[in-house]
Amino acid sequence: QVQLVETGGGLVQAGGSLRLSCAASGRTFSNYAMAWFRQAPGKDREFVAGITRRGVSADYADSVRGRFTISRDNAKNTVSLVMNNLKPEDTAVYYCAADRSSGLTRLTSSYDYWGQGTQVTVSS
Repeated sequence: QVQLVETGGGLVQAGGSLRLSCAASGRTFSNYAMAWFRQAPGKDREFVAGITRRGVSADYADSVRGRFTISRDNAKNTVSLVMNNLKPEDTAVYYCAADRSSGLTRLTSSYDYWGQGTQVTVSS
């Protein structure tokens, strides 16, 4: 069992920045690929960014590539998402997720554990 707790959401103006953090507890953190997803009202949950177990590789949705950066610290059991140049369309609840399989996937169904989510609101 892995427990995930997200922090760092809030209200920001367009063009601003936020840093989301996800703290993990339970099983060995480095055994899990980690990802951030988001869900806007009335829309499906979508992949934002993911990072492999040791942080060697990352993947980004086209809509955030070049603006968002995912990173992890296995010594501190944390994964972060730095979001720059935020846009109103980035408004959503952001979720941290853990996947115990060896690869890195964008599929929601592949992730075994989820946090409770943190709200990000970008005003125009």
